[in-house]
Amino acid sequence: MPTTVPGVVARAKGKPVELTDIIVPDPGPGEALVTVQACGVCHTDLHYKEGGIGDDYPYLLGHEAAGVVEKTGPDVTEVQPGDFVILNWRAVCGRCRACAKGKPWYCFSTHNATQKMTLADGTPLSPALGIGAFTSKTLVAAGQCTKVDPAISPATAGLLGCGIMAGLGAALNTGQVTRGDSVAVIGAGGVGDAAILGASLAGAQTIIAVDIDDRKLSWAKEFGATHTVNSRTTDPVEAIQGLTGGFGADVVIDAVGRPETYRQAFYARDLAGTVVLVGVPTPDMRLDLPLLDVFGRGGALKSSWYGDCLPSRDFPMLVGLHLQGRLPLDKFVSETIALVGIEEAFAKMSRGEVLRSVVAL
Repeated sequence: MPTTVPGVVARAKGKPVELTDIIVPDPGPGEALVTVQACGVCHTDLHYKEGGIGDDYPYLLGHEAAGVVEKTGPDVTEVQPGDFVILNWRAVCGRCRACAKGKPWYCFSTHNATQKMTLADGTPLSPALGIGAFTSKTLVAAGQCTKVDPAISPATAGLLGCGIMAGLGAALNTGQVTRGDSVAVIGAGGVGDAAILGASLAGAQTIIAVDIDDRKLSWAKEFGATHTVNSRTTDPVEAIQGLTGGFGADVVIDAVGRPETYRQAFYARDLAGTVVLVGVPTPDMRLDLPLLDVFGRGGALKSSWYGDCLPSRDFPMLVGLHLQGRLPLDKFVSETIALVGIEEAFAKMSRGEVLRSVVAL
């Protein structure tokens, strides 16, 4: 039987979110019903609310989540009731050309639940990133559930479902940071700090955090930044070059995703260095770079989707490192809140007062 539960919905562009009843169907073939225990408040949810991703309202927000599988539909083999899982928004198909090439993190045919959750009046909901977890129960494709060690706190585990994985993966998977590297990260929010933590875990020798907020730069040091640069008062390209022997960093990660920060990243890298774009730009943004500079500086210009992660590989590994005391993921949790506190959490995020507010259910 369908279940009625409270959920946080964005009904129209720019309007405050609303706590309302939603109807969650029983899982069908290939689907799983998950009892959500915690869900982070991510910038992507704010983008949905403000119309920056699409206009398929109403949206059921929330996607950075962890919980327990309650029921599964027919033909589900990935998980079973009682499993503690992190939800991921890229359930790989195993059959497309990327999967066939052994690169499933680029899967071109990721999938979501077939059935729709709805409002009480039957209006279909669009779940954020195919998840919709600002609710006590959500319906997802079973492949979106990654089983991990339940010893980790749900509030901490859920953050691997999006932003923290994006930052860690930008350094570890996309940027392939290694021992002795110099790394600069532009933007010291949650994703940027996760990239700093990833660079530190990989053994980078010099890790430079760049931001316009001294409070965020102070946080960056807690995750492994060896140097900080306030780009409001200091030219970040000159500062990064000065901290790397005049050459520039081996890897520069743009965790902001604006044309001006990308240009900074491009010119702040060493010759044959790597730029990684993990901050998400808006559709109207354009980039102008001299093609001769692109050619002459060599190296690689990469985009990092979800940290180029493979959830089945990366989530259990990172949870294990955390439980061993080697990866302080809990430092990203600034506060835990109730569903009614999400609108204020968006405001705190915009003011740069938190790394992550996490809804505890």
